[in-house]
Order: sequence, then C-alpha cells, then structure tokens
Amino acid sequence: VDPPLAAKAIRLRAFGQDVIKALSGRRVHPDHATPGGVNAPLSVESRDAILSQIDEMIEIVKTGIKVAKGWYGENMDLVNSFAVLKSGYMGTVEPDGGLQLYEGKVRLVDQDGKRLEEFEPRSYLDVIAEHVEDWSYLKFPYYRKKGWPDGVYRVGPLGRLNAADKISTPEANAELQQFRAINPGKPVEGTLWFHYARLIEDLYAIERMRELLLDPDILSTELVASSKQIVGEGVGCIEAPRGTLIHHYKTDEDGLITKANLIVATGHNNWAMSKSVEVVAKACVDGTKLTEGMLNRVEAAIRAHDPCLSCSTHAVGAMPIVLELVAPGGEVLDRMVRD
Repeated sequence: VDPPLAAKAIRLRAFGQDVIKALSGRRVHPDHATPGGVNAPLSVESRDAILSQIDEMIEIVKTGIKVAKGWYGENMDLVNSFAVLKSGYMGTVEPDGGLQLYEGKVRLVDQDGKRLEEFEPRSYLDVIAEHVEDWSYLKFPYYRKKGWPDGVYRVGPLGRLNAADKISTPEANAELQQFRAINPGKPVEGTLWFHYARLIEDLYAIERMRELLLDPDILSTELVASSKQIVGEGVGCIEAPRGTLIHHYKTDEDGLITKANLIVATGHNNWAMSKSVEVVAKACVDGTKLTEGMLNRVEAAIRAHDPCLSCSTHAVGAMPIVLELVAPGGEVLDRMVRD
C-alpha cells in the first residue's frame, strides 16, 4: 500500500462529495435534481470553491493514470490473458461522435469497431432484446439483429471509449489516443482495461466540470422547465458511471406509473461478467479446493465492471456472494461465502 497515493484517492473522492454538497446541501442522498430541472441554484461562492480545486484534482487523476500505466506495463502478460472477451460495445455519443454522458444518440459497434447502430433512446426496443437463463435472476441484453449470443456487447468506461471517436476535452482526448494504441484499429478487449478507461473518464469529467463552471449560465436562477402536459410515455437514457442506463415509463392520465422497463448498466454487462467469471475460473481454479487467491481472481473479473447487482435484479436487501466449485456430475466440491 502506498499511503500518499491512497491519500490522493481519498482527496479526490472528498472533492466529489464536496461538489455534491455544494449543489444539494448534503453529501448523502442529495435532492438537487427534480423533474424538469434542479431544486436550487449554484452560488458564486460554491462555484469559486470548486474551481479553485480543479487543477489539483486533474493532477491527482494524472498521477493515478501514471501509476496505472506502470502497473499495466509490469503485468502485461496478465492483462492480455485475464478475461479478454470479444464483444460489441455501446455508449452515448455527441453528433460528431465524441464521448457524451448525459444526452445524445446511443452508438453500438461490433468486435472489430464497425458501427452497427446509432439510435435515439426511444428506439431502444428496436435494437436491444433480452435473453433469459434459468440460472440467473438477471436478463442478458443483446443486439437484436445479430441474435443471441452473437449480439452480446459491453457498456461502461470500456464500452464508451470503444464506441466514441474522440473526447471533447484536450487532456482526456490525448490520453484516449494512447488508449487506442493498445489495440490499433480495433476495440480494446481486456477486462482489466476497464480501470484505465475509467481513469480517462475521470480526467474528462474534471476538465468538463471546469468548462461548465466557467459558463456564466451555471449561476442561472431559472431552475425548472415546468409543464402540466402528461404525454403518457417517456424513455430516458444517460451514461451512469458503470454504463448506459435506460428507463422507460408509461403512465395513466394522472401521471401515475402503470408500466416500467429498466435496462441498467449491470444488466447490459451481464453476459460479460458471467463470461469473465467462466474464463478466469477455467484459468485460475484447479483441483477440488477453493483458495482465497482463486476467489480474488474471480472477484476481480466482476469488480472491473463495477456491478450493482441489487438494482439490476430489482432485489431489496442484502445479497451475500456464494462461490461453489461443482464437479461435472453436480457434486459440490467446495464452497466459499462472503456475507
């Protein structure tokens, strides 16, 4: 453990919490966003306080990128063999193909980087279908035209950077070019590259934050675009940190929800997580006993996707992890549990 590096990571997280507090008045369970806008304006003092820390945060992220690159360089054999999967990739893009997190069309590319679709979120059901397996509570989305399982894809940092043509902020875009060099002309496939992609997005987010804070409109007191019209149906789509998030609602004449369909990031990545566990288990699990090292490798394959299993399965409450080693005949050879 590198204590100074850990302190920088904690400092970066604290900055993020400070931004949330500046917007909503509290760090936990913020209530800043409201239908049609926000609850309160950003004050000049809060804007200036955030701006004053931007340069420091950029340097922290760049330090993280440098450390990550060093680790990748020292462990390239592992990186190039650990859950390397061929799949499609999905992410939201600007009209010019740049990375977008909040609003835009959704782009889907194949395993060679060829564009398959670029669609409006409201058309998602024409593009995405869902497969069901009896061993999972979570569905498996796939590209409808290619069918299951040929149409599987991944979302999240790796999906977004493989789908986008560029990034609008200079330092993140320069880093994207180095990311592209990992597998020239093709998508970056290794699951462990999710972490590098995540750091590049961190850099973009802070650069973009500075751009927004320097826009005079950030201090506007026009907070909500109100409407009394109830249209009865709506589809929303944004890029959550862990990937593309689609919400589809239908309402009655009073605006009460009658039907809802959600495809969250962990759902999109269900095939990828399951396949990653299979590939890593075949490579790392040997014999009739599970070890902590084996469990750590399997867990690393899942954690790279930053899953939220409770929201993706719509389950309430704790979900302990159980790992079983099962013989070909169905006999349970070993079992490990994490509450």
